[in-house]
Amino acid sequence: MQNLHIKLIKAGLFTLLAGFAVNVSNAQNRTIAAWPKVELHLHLDCSLSYKVVHEIDSSISPEKYQHDFIAPGRCTDLADYITRAVQAIALMQTKEQLRLVTLDLFDQLQKDHVIYAEMRFAPLQHLQKGLTPTEVVEAVNAAVAEGSRKTGIRAGVILCTLRHYSEEQSMETVKLAQQFRNTHIVGFDIAADEAGFPVKNHIKAFQYANAHQVPCTAHAGEAKGPQSVWETLENFHPSRIGHGVRSIEDSSLIQFLKKNHIHLEICPTSNTQTNIYSSIAEHPADRLYHTGVSMSINTDGRTISNTSLQHEYSVMEKTFHWTGQQFLACNLEAVDHAFTDEKTKKKLRDMLVKGYR
Repeated sequence: MQNLHIKLIKAGLFTLLAGFAVNVSNAQNRTIAAWPKVELHLHLDCSLSYKVVHEIDSSISPEKYQHDFIAPGRCTDLADYITRAVQAIALMQTKEQLRLVTLDLFDQLQKDHVIYAEMRFAPLQHLQKGLTPTEVVEAVNAAVAEGSRKTGIRAGVILCTLRHYSEEQSMETVKLAQQFRNTHIVGFDIAADEAGFPVKNHIKAFQYANAHQVPCTAHAGEAKGPQSVWETLENFHPSRIGHGVRSIEDSSLIQFLKKNHIHLEICPTSNTQTNIYSSIAEHPADRLYHTGVSMSINTDGRTISNTSLQHEYSVMEKTFHWTGQQFLACNLEAVDHAFTDEKTKKKLRDMLVKGYR
């Protein structure tokens, strides 16, 4: 990736990456499981392990968990895929439940050797038992601080509005992101079914975010084609796109993404489950990488997709013959586009370079 190589030269890391081409065996001696990883696209309410589900509601059997929380290998579409989050959200309606679910995700991240993660959720979905939106965000924010202390994993939280929300709901969400800006709350997003709802209800919220320096990402180019990405870029002006895989269908869009340093948060397994692609072999992740666009590999929903970053990396290795070179490049790009400070980014880069030697 040309843009990445320029960055690596400036960072003094290009020689390290070039060494992979002639000494791949050194990287392969370390298992994918042991490689340090960065995850930018991770839904909190789509990532409940059976352990925490059973802890919150002991009546839920492994069979019910499999049926209600985990999507099949092929869903009808994105809307069908998203329905698996309903049961999880029902278990995230008190401060303690939110704490347990958040700490459970930290346990999963630690096992996956994730060194930095940004988890996202829509706070307005967690008011069913009387919590206020502020109390919801406070609970998750405190749990992230606790999880980071216990595991050493650096993490942030992105607050999501949803495509079917009203303008007022979007504004309420983005103002929460701004209110908690100097805590573990690091950004703003729009999620849910892009094919079913237009952008008009959310333009003011993104204008507010940009005016108040709240970092933004936005789901697009998943359930709809490249025009969805164009529409999102023109109306919301995010620095990252959640998924964005269908950008590959428009060469001018790819050039725009590269020129404007827009990062794509790629989630291969999820995209096959939502029926965008019939198999990983048809997924454009490898082709996107070779265009030079900034991108990273992510899980999306660890439970709904029954996956981990180790699994996603293994799939990329098996299908496209990726080695440590590609994974390191994507992780460094993720760090460059992470919603965190430069001091943290430097530490993460050092950890990644050391971890992929």
